[in-house]
Amino acid sequence: MPYLDLYSTPLTAKTAAHFLRRATVGPTLAEIANFTGKTASAAYNDLLTAVNYGPAQPIIEDETMPNFQQTYLAGPFVSDKNFDRGTYVKHWWLSQMTRQDVAPSLLEKLALFWQNHFVTSREIVGDYRFLWRYINLIRNNSLGNFRTFVKEITKDPAMLVYLNGNENVKGTPNENYARELQELFTVGVKNFAGEANYNEDDVKEASRVLTGWYHKNFWQENSTNITPAFDKDKHDEADKIFSFHYSNTKIIGRTGLTAGDLELVDLVNMLLAHPETSKFICRKLYKWYVNPEVSADIETNVIIPLAEFFKSPANDFAIEPVIKKLMTSQIFFDDTNIGSIIKSPAEFVLGTLRFLNQPVPNMATDTVSFRKYFEFVDWQMNIMQMNILDQPSVFGYEPYYQSSLSKGWIGSTTLALRNTYSDAFIWRWYQVNANYKIGVDLVEWAKTLQTNFLTPIKPFSPATTTAISAASILDLFSKHLFVNDLYQAQKDFLIDTIMLQGLPRAAWQADWDSFRDLSNTKPMPAFQDTFNGVQWRMQMLFRYMLKMAEFQVF
Repeated sequence: MPYLDLYSTPLTAKTAAHFLRRATVGPTLAEIANFTGKTASAAYNDLLTAVNYGPAQPIIEDETMPNFQQTYLAGPFVSDKNFDRGTYVKHWWLSQMTRQDVAPSLLEKLALFWQNHFVTSREIVGDYRFLWRYINLIRNNSLGNFRTFVKEITKDPAMLVYLNGNENVKGTPNENYARELQELFTVGVKNFAGEANYNEDDVKEASRVLTGWYHKNFWQENSTNITPAFDKDKHDEADKIFSFHYSNTKIIGRTGLTAGDLELVDLVNMLLAHPETSKFICRKLYKWYVNPEVSADIETNVIIPLAEFFKSPANDFAIEPVIKKLMTSQIFFDDTNIGSIIKSPAEFVLGTLRFLNQPVPNMATDTVSFRKYFEFVDWQMNIMQMNILDQPSVFGYEPYYQSSLSKGWIGSTTLALRNTYSDAFIWRWYQVNANYKIGVDLVEWAKTLQTNFLTPIKPFSPATTTAISAASILDLFSKHLFVNDLYQAQKDFLIDTIMLQGLPRAAWQADWDSFRDLSNTKPMPAFQDTFNGVQWRMQMLFRYMLKMAEFQVF
């Protein structure tokens, strides 16, 4: 197997869909069609070109407020509006992942990865300005340099709150961040063979390096400056000596206002020089984008060479070239990896909205609808155990680190919740505004199969018209819905048992033709009865299709 060799075959509809499902939270049908025929490199470059680091900022979404629709993040802190304003930040990020009015981008799915790597949570951090600064740091560094990323996240005010970095002072060091920095952010606890990558003394020494950092104006009413700061008097100025895991590296203690930055640079350089750091990061990226299972074969032929490239002097821990090498590789498109991951609530909830063309209301001009749309989205993801920007622990969302891996997203409760969510697209019960309900008008969708729908069949011959059979309805509904094509037996079951409930297929054709004829004049109640029958059969079919297991993988 070529593993990391370039995948040079032009993308088919199936491989284009696979590429977009992994690179984004989920593609639209139009995006799949647009990427079909491109090379993997060209497709990747399109996603990279579409990256936007500066979309419009969150705004006040409460129409009862005098500053409704205004930006607020550069203004003074308002404590009694903290919860609402933090929620608007969440809505804003969710909208960047979901919107369909811009070209698909590589950024948000990768930022979701890094936010689950360098975890902080809104519940603990609290201050909405800290949350906003943090998510921008994540987005702006997602494709940058990992060395820089680690240095910046270490000093980030949200991280200083979340892992008690502001409490880490000379004489009484707090080891919380120093531990997670090694365990979760850089070297990892153990290597692939199960051997320890560091020890407790390394945690203690790293915590001494990081003494003296603090955040400004946390939860301070009317304050505006939240940049991190360094207190030289609270910094441990003595030398720090690490174990054999780090080749007994000594970090020389510094004094003065630059001591914090200088020692942080030394610490990060030491962590990145550890032989396991690059492998730990590349292994996580492989699990995120390719397959949650890493065999010995994959470790040898994918993770190790990718890690060597990541840390090579020519690349020097640049992230974007690693992502490109992985996502344009033979192993990425290997058949064993297509459909190998259970969808997270992000891919399931947001991806379904995108796949079924449920447009995101304009944040600036249709703000109330925008808020209602993402209240629905946020709640659905939350009850499915993926509360965005609020992981249950520093380890991140459980299915990304527990032994069950992505299978952990599915349980008796969450599966039922997924079924309830997919029902919203059939029954169309959630009202975004007076003219917009979440869901699919299946009858209108089916009509697109017949360009001359409103031309009466009579007195024309049926032979001169397009036949809209039950099979053509199934083909319409199933296009790119499943990772793998349905078997004929599955198609027959869906049509004959689910859609037609044992009736002959000719009965469907007669109902459709009658519905088409009656649509010209709409005589009541005949038209309504026929319409209800046609709609109900399509609802039963599509509802069952949405619940099929294949829709849960990507």
